[in-house]
Amino acid sequence: MKNIIVTGSAGFIGYSVCNKLLQRGDKVIGLDNHNDYYDPKIKDARVKKLNEYVNYQHYKFDLNDKNKLDSLFKSSSPQMVVNLAAQAGVRYSLKDPLAYINSNIVGFAHILENCREHRIKHLVYASTSSVYGANTKKPYSENDSTNHPLSLYAATKKSNELMAHSYSHLYKLPTTGLRFFTVYGPWGRPDMALFKFTRAILSEDYIEIFNHGNHTRDFTYIDDIVEGVLKVLDNPAEPNLSWNSNMPNAASSKDPWSIYNIGNNKSVKLMEYISALEKALGKKAKFKFLPLQKGDVLDTYADIDNLKYKFNYQPQTSIIKGINQFVKWYREYYNV
Repeated sequence: MKNIIVTGSAGFIGYSVCNKLLQRGDKVIGLDNHNDYYDPKIKDARVKKLNEYVNYQHYKFDLNDKNKLDSLFKSSSPQMVVNLAAQAGVRYSLKDPLAYINSNIVGFAHILENCREHRIKHLVYASTSSVYGANTKKPYSENDSTNHPLSLYAATKKSNELMAHSYSHLYKLPTTGLRFFTVYGPWGRPDMALFKFTRAILSEDYIEIFNHGNHTRDFTYIDDIVEGVLKVLDNPAEPNLSWNSNMPNAASSKDPWSIYNIGNNKSVKLMEYISALEKALGKKAKFKFLPLQKGDVLDTYADIDNLKYKFNYQPQTSIIKGINQFVKWYREYYNV
């Protein structure tokens, strides 16, 4: 049994990771600020389920409260940390950019400092497919350029990867960043497209479709994401002894630092995704087509060869199966 701090534990991916860790017998110390970026009721409901485990402890405060964070690390003596706390969302970063600086930059610095001080065996943290920004080469490889982010959200996540490398170099702290690709499924975030589409279809409202529906996304089911997170967590990053600065591998380092894409390895047209949702709900959608939104990338598609090779990772969930599972949960949770 390991002592593991999971930040963002009331969030979608955080809750799901905690649940799996608890099921296998680890002790989990969860931390979340329960902010109102989306309805906190679903966050409270997730934590209520986690509190059913005797080996779960939950704390409610912000990563920016360094004194409380310092005290939590001292009292809980964690061996590993999974940092999933962040201000999420591309479009919201246009409205409140400082929220991203405070949470994703300052808060992450506090995590790094505590991991250094307490000699954490492995820090795994959330990055995002959004870091690929203006890159148009598909599928996205960890060796591709990520120097042209299209949103402040993406820029803060790219910053996290660089900050982690400096700590891996200076203090030999093993760190691994995971670039998540469009995660969906039960207990998801109400601000994300799948929730919005489902609500609109059931209420017979119009769905807003940006870029006139000409997006593709690498939609990844939550169970497949969690499997990848745990495989990585259990294998701390190690130095790449063959790393060469003349021909650098952008996903590894001579220090204990790694970056992995974690996706479904399939690029699906947005309208196909909606069609699968229509079939699962048994209702047709009504559409309102709109231009491309600022900060949005056109397409995402994950090259996951590195994760497959190192951890035998293989996503198992088709879009049809994943959406059916989401709709089943949605109807039960919202009683519709």
